[in-house]
Order: sequence, then structure tokens, then C-alpha cells
Amino acid sequence: MSIVAIVGRPNVGKSTLFNRLIQRREAITDAVSGVTRDRHYGKSDWNGKEFSLIDTGGYVVGSDDIFEAEIDKQVELAIDEADAIVFMVDVENGVTGMDQEVAELLRKSRKPYFLAVNKVDSSSRENDAVEFYSLGVEKYYTISSINGSGTGDLLDDLVKVLPDEPEQEEDTLPRFAVVGRPNAGKSSFINALIGEERYIVTDIAGTTRDSIDTKYNRFGFEFNLVDTAGIRKKSKVKEDLEFYSVMRSVRAIEHCDVVILVFDASRGFDGQVQNIFWLAQRNNKGIVILANKWDLIEKDNHSVKEFEKYIKKQCEPFVDVPIVFMSVHTKQRIYKAIETAVEVYKNRSKKVKTSALNDTMLPIIQATPPPQYKGKYVKIKFCTQLPTPYPSFAFFANLPQYVKDPYKRFIENKLRKEFDFTGVPITIYMRKK
Repeated sequence: MSIVAIVGRPNVGKSTLFNRLIQRREAITDAVSGVTRDRHYGKSDWNGKEFSLIDTGGYVVGSDDIFEAEIDKQVELAIDEADAIVFMVDVENGVTGMDQEVAELLRKSRKPYFLAVNKVDSSSRENDAVEFYSLGVEKYYTISSINGSGTGDLLDDLVKVLPDEPEQEEDTLPRFAVVGRPNAGKSSFINALIGEERYIVTDIAGTTRDSIDTKYNRFGFEFNLVDTAGIRKKSKVKEDLEFYSVMRSVRAIEHCDVVILVFDASRGFDGQVQNIFWLAQRNNKGIVILANKWDLIEKDNHSVKEFEKYIKKQCEPFVDVPIVFMSVHTKQRIYKAIETAVEVYKNRSKKVKTSALNDTMLPIIQATPPPQYKGKYVKIKFCTQLPTPYPSFAFFANLPQYVKDPYKRFIENKLRKEFDFTGVPITIYMRKK
């Protein structure tokens, strides 16, 4: 997928535009400059063309602030990675020395960039924007990122310069991405499965730098296994090469069918492992959790149940996820792990006939209807599975707006129980009949 970076000096509205384009309030925005310190990533699309979007911190030259030096480095990394750049300036402050520094940086990059003059929300400000020609551009775009005016023209021209997706060789094999923190045993797991030392394994965290595919055939089922670099917290990502490795791991999650999440049982199901879990869940991927190094844990008869209960507590409300306790070192349950991943893939690909879905779900809904809202009764009369790569269902009701999330979770749990969607996120849509 093509990458677009939003750059500019602090407090010109980069994060506001980012939030608008990804249609989520993900980046923090504030009148105080310098709020954004890390890069934020999101997906956007325009005229049928999808692209990844990077929001960067404000670029400052010659600052004594230790954060500013790091932010400048992050901006340069984002420019280096991007296919096109949106260069944002602020009509209220006019052309500043920092704007000229950013313009010079972009000219040196030789990447296509688009000058967006922000906060233009009146005709008088349209006239004020003329001074930005001094930055050496042939064309600028007057926008207001807070209400979206002018962004359409900007995006029309932006997507024209993005490279077309390369023709992929037709590979219909399912993709299973093996992900987790550094040094959790991902490469050792794949080496044990394929029976050869294909990947370098050391005690040093971060040995794997790239996402690498391996074709694998077992249980009468052929698929691609993708070994990925370990995903760290952003604050721990120091060197450029590791930053790219993490990005490739995130991409591997976005483009796979099933995420095999490996974590070190001796370290626990910590916050960073949970972040990877929720990244997979938000992308509607099948998920299998592998508790590796189980041989190092002191156990009794209740250890598995207690540990499973602890993991599921961290995963709430999505608790219908298979957990396999294994040891790559002793090869304990490594084939059970991959067998479970195959089952999850089948669950994710499952299609339920509309007649069977209605025959099963409508009596359940009739017996336990949605709670009335403001004295009005919600009646659900029909349901169908939508033609998406993952399980999503539409339920048609007279008052869909009154069906709240707790009732959607009730329907989801019944779907899981009746049709077995273990390991797969389910999306429920309520629509007007």
C-alpha cells in the first residue's frame, strides 16, 4: 500500500487533518504546539485508492529541546518512507523560517509533495494564502482541516501520483503471520515446524529484521507462514532499521488471514502483547495465542486453567480465542498450535446459509428481544451474512438505532455458540428493514 506523510512545523493542524482522513480521533490535537511526538499510522482511501497515512510531529530546526531533535529525526524517517507528502502550513502565521526549512528538506527528498495551506475558512484568507508561492511551489491547496473544506481537491491530485499496486502473482494460499515481542521464540517456532534452521535464532532480541514467507504443507492444508520482527513499544524503537522492521510486522498483520501471537509465558501476557492482540482484532484477523516456554513455568494441576483465565481477562470482551501452551525447545504442542491456526482460518472463511442463519437466530431473538428504548419496541425480522473476507452479519430491524452494544454482544455470543467462530472477530450491523 502506498504511504503518505503529513509534515510541517508544529501546530499547523497536521493531526486534525490526519484524524479527518482516517475518520477516527486517533492523534491527540491541542492548541499547544508539539503535542505529537511519535509517528501515528492509519489507513485512508480516496476514489477507490487506499493508502497508509503517517502523522508526524512538528519539524523544528535548531531547538534546544531534546524532544525536537527526536521529532526531526522521525519526520525525516517518514519522508524517506513515504511515496508522497502533504506539506502543511498555517495561513494565520504566514510563511515562517521553519516553513522554508521544511520546503528545503522536501526539495532535497525529490518526493512529490503538496502544499496545503490550512485554516483557510473565509475569502479574505484565500487572498492571504498567495504569499505561500514564495516557498517555490507551482500550486497550493487552501484547506480547513477542522471542517474538511478543500481537502477533496488536495486528495484528487494526491492519489494521482501514488504508485499503482504492483501486479501480484496470483497466490491464493492463506497467510499465517507469526508475531509477538522480540525474543518470544517466533523464528524458533517456524524452524521447529519446518524441521530446518532456516531463520537465524539468537538470544539477542531483534535478530529477525524482515517479514519472510515460508510455504508449509501439513494436515492436508497448504499455507504461507510469515516470520516477522518482534514488535516493541514505540519508546523502545531506537534505530532506523528496527523502525522499518516494526512497520513490516504491522503490515504482515494487515495482510494476513490468521495471526499466530507468540508470547513468552515466563514474562506474562503484558501490555505490549495485548497491543499486538488488539491490532490483530481491529484488523478482523483470525487469532491464535501461543504461550511459549511453558516448560520453564512451575506448574500444578490448575496452572493451565488459571493462566488461561488470566489471559482471557486481558482480552475482554473478545475472549473466544484459542490458547495453546507449548514449548518450542521441547517441541511440546507445536503441531497442535498450527492445527489450531488452520481451524481458525476455516472459521474465518465460514459462510452460513441465510436460511440456516434465520432459522437459528430469529427464535433466539424472539425469546430475548432487544430492550425497549423510550417506550418503543425493536423488532428484528431478518438477518444475513455479508460477503466480506471475515464474518460480518446484517440484522434488519424497524428501529436499528435503538439496538445498543450490549445487545450486539449478546447476538455475537449466540452466533459463536451456534456456528463456531472461535478465534475470529465478528462484526454486527443493524440496518433499517
